[in-house]
Amino acid sequence: MTAGAGRALVQGRGGSTVNGLIHAALRRWLAPLRRAPWWVKVSLLYGAARLVSFGILAGAGYHAAESPWSGARPDYLTFIDRWDAGWYERIFDGGYPSGIPRNPDGTAQPNQWAFYPLFPLLVRGLNAVTALPWAVAGPLVATAAGFAAALVIYRLFRRVAAPATSLWGVGFFAVFPASPVLQVAYAESLGTFLLAAALLMLTGRRYRAAVPVVVLLCLARPAGVPFAAVVGAHLALRWVRRRRDPFPPREAAAGVVLLAVSTFMAFAWMLAAWWATGEPSAYTDTETAWRGTHLVLFKPWFDAGVQLAGPFWGPLLPVLFVALAALYLNSQAVRRLGTELRVWCAVYLAYLLAVLDPQSSSFRMMLPLFPLALAAAFISRARAYRWAVVVMFTALQLVWVVWLWQYSAVSNGQAWPP
Repeated sequence: MTAGAGRALVQGRGGSTVNGLIHAALRRWLAPLRRAPWWVKVSLLYGAARLVSFGILAGAGYHAAESPWSGARPDYLTFIDRWDAGWYERIFDGGYPSGIPRNPDGTAQPNQWAFYPLFPLLVRGLNAVTALPWAVAGPLVATAAGFAAALVIYRLFRRVAAPATSLWGVGFFAVFPASPVLQVAYAESLGTFLLAAALLMLTGRRYRAAVPVVVLLCLARPAGVPFAAVVGAHLALRWVRRRRDPFPPREAAAGVVLLAVSTFMAFAWMLAAWWATGEPSAYTDTETAWRGTHLVLFKPWFDAGVQLAGPFWGPLLPVLFVALAALYLNSQAVRRLGTELRVWCAVYLAYLLAVLDPQSSSFRMMLPLFPLALAAAFISRARAYRWAVVVMFTALQLVWVVWLWQYSAVSNGQAWPP
């Protein structure tokens, strides 16, 4: 052996010794965390993700230009109190209008009826108890609901996955590119919490307990139609398999009640807007006020395809999207989620395809597809892959916040809403 080779070997052994000491110290330092209850791990993980998002939002606010909501360089709470948070604040302050404000041509103007009441009602309750203003109480309620959502999502994931994989799934959800919205005064975190709780009870066959949760869910976000479809599919499968898996009459009756309540609540907010304003189309007119056209199912996706790819290839883009979604939902990783979570993802995507006008807000509307975060963790157990997903999602948070949360008017004087 040459002298150079001997020195390299000694240096290599020394480096390995140092690395071993570092790893041993880390294991000792992390040992209490490994033995901690699951809810502590989930809370710490989710809290760390929200701190990262706080830094991204605060940094973007520091570099923000003047906007319709504030001057340049707003502080954190001022910076996040914009876009839909402003509409929820109007509900917090004064409720809903008694009639639909309309343009001279009869089309509806944007108004509060497009936004569901549970989130601003909870913020109003916190304000009544603590006297905290909207700018503080709104983000507090949203952030608390996000923590609750992470805990319930973990319990839901544990039905089909090991603890470590479930924790990674929660981590992917917590750093999703649009996840900063979970700590601002939007209803996404509350809706996600209630949806996860409803799915947890449905998969656990706790139909009676799911009824009040579904009522609240449908007063927080427009999720009633796809959830009713999931309940129907769940009950149909139980009926078909009743010889192998008994389906007692009492459980069947409770399931039918849950299906009936879910179906009614899917349209309850439309009925409430009709009752309050006297206009049968109050809700749908309001929802389409931002797009400037009447609701025509599926058509906006084909229109967007034509805008992106022209009249020949454009109509094929939604078809390609559906084909790719079907392939992924039939992949091995997604099949491991179980029937109910797969069906939820499928019907929710179909629901978005039917009613959504694809635009910049579509990214945050992907949050109810949180079961796919666990499917992403199922793809590979390699730490390099899983950490790469975390890093990629965190980097895309920067893109989402800087591109959408900051105000930047486009050529027609409008802006890209998050």
